[in-house]
Amino acid sequence: MTSNAASSPAPGVRFKLSLMMFLQYAIWGAWLPLLWPFMANVRGMSGEQIGQIFAVGAIGAIVAPFIAGQIADRYFNTEKFLGLSHLLGGILVWQLATIESFNGLLLFSLLYSLIYSPTLSLTNSLAFHHLPDRDADFGKVRVWGTVGWIVVGIAIGQWLLHSHTPAEILLDGEVSNQADIAASQFAGMADAFKLSGILGGLMGLFCFVLPATPPAGGSGKNATFEALGEIKRQPLLTLFLIAVPVSCIHQFYFVHTAGFLGKFQTGATDSINRIFGVGGGGLMTIGQMSEILVLGAIPLVAKKVSRKALLSVGLLAYGLRMALFVYGEDLGTFAVLTGVALHGFCFGCFIFVAFMVVDEQTSDDVRASAQSLFNLVIIGIGIIAGSMIAGSVAEWATVDGVLDYTRLFSIPMWASLACLVLLQVAYPRRSPVLDPA
Repeated sequence: MTSNAASSPAPGVRFKLSLMMFLQYAIWGAWLPLLWPFMANVRGMSGEQIGQIFAVGAIGAIVAPFIAGQIADRYFNTEKFLGLSHLLGGILVWQLATIESFNGLLLFSLLYSLIYSPTLSLTNSLAFHHLPDRDADFGKVRVWGTVGWIVVGIAIGQWLLHSHTPAEILLDGEVSNQADIAASQFAGMADAFKLSGILGGLMGLFCFVLPATPPAGGSGKNATFEALGEIKRQPLLTLFLIAVPVSCIHQFYFVHTAGFLGKFQTGATDSINRIFGVGGGGLMTIGQMSEILVLGAIPLVAKKVSRKALLSVGLLAYGLRMALFVYGEDLGTFAVLTGVALHGFCFGCFIFVAFMVVDEQTSDDVRASAQSLFNLVIIGIGIIAGSMIAGSVAEWATVDGVLDYTRLFSIPMWASLACLVLLQVAYPRRSPVLDPA
């Protein structure tokens, strides 16, 4: 794709791009935080099996650069490719609500990942194409993806609270205990997949009215292989290498935090549950709320602070968040909620800034492929490795049938600090922006 040289987006373009981001991340946010508790408590699957489901769900991110990036950079309008992908993806994710067998879930998770994963990087690439000032404009557009995640997270939490939390369940003439109410809430999580399917259909239709984004054409060579040649140089080489363990740490958060917070919410105040609903997914949106603030500040900060400094803040936030979860039982409610809120700095200062660096450091005609390659690392390799590790660590951290979250979160805590040290050693102090000429 070629870069837009206009001084400002055309009227209505920013609104369309913002709504695109809203729907893109609402689709994902509806079901991802609830996948582990749903599979564990409703489908009765082990930590190892759930880890495998998460892992195959990332295969699409590995395949995407070699298919979606090539198509968008060389042959097919990005907005049309996105539309077809989301229409098909909406049908597939709906099925995840009803499939009960492990093999069936593995298959449909794989198919859905092949359809949905490429859209994450392509929405970024499409937005960059139509926003002339990436520092000033992209954050204002991307933040609506965070808003979408928040809206569906709280909506699902409220749905579980009001539609799947009976005041009393009679069993043999007696009111059931808390476990029965929790079982009802877990079963209601199937609705999250159906909501995601509806949103996917809406997104698919909307994509066909997005700004036209034709392929750049380029040299005729495979765009992915050209992009691979560009990421061999600094700072992209170090960024891609560090992104692998960071994405594993990121996956720990999304795999286990909803269950951790759901357990925490059983003793939370009624006011917290009235606002965020139950199940842990709604409470996780505190992280997305802080993300809005961070993303709003980055356009200003990025002009004054180096990319390395911003990436360092992100890695420090990863470590601190996990530390607060590790010691949350002793530190109390405020510490746990602070740990959730640090997600904004984790995502905004590392992953968001990393996508900016990729866009800055790659040539025009391979930019979509480069974004897809970084997506491969973040939601491909990292999620596969992170999901398998998260499942294995969960088995290790389970004592007498109870998951010990202190043991569980200590692993990503120390890994975050190791990544921070590696960044300081290997990432160059100065990394000039690539001259498109």
